[in-house]
Amino acid sequence: MQLVFREKGALYAAYMPVLSDGGLFVPTTRDYKLGEDIFLLLSLPDDPHRYPVAGKVAWITPANASGGRTQGVGVRFPADEKTRALKLRIEEILGTAVSSGKPTQTI
Repeated sequence: MQLVFREKGALYAAYMPVLSDGGLFVPTTRDYKLGEDIFLLLSLPDDPHRYPVAGKVAWITPANASGGRTQGVGVRFPADEKTRALKLRIEEILGTAVSSGKPTQTI
């Protein structure tokens, strides 16, 4: 699944720093199960690289979720060196926004 972030605000809304190895919210109407493998091809704002991520579904936001939340899944990044570098790159792009109290699409 291809996931493209064109703006820093969209990346902030999807990023999950609470997961030790990081993760992202992926809007989708496809049915997934917890723990299911999911492959992402990730594009970050102002970054020409595309990052492959073989993650796992960590949580599911169903259709018609309370609070008007977008349907989709939370994807936990794997604990490997390549993905740790991606997590650092995301946090570098987000800067101090990572610790912001603004609402997100994540847990």
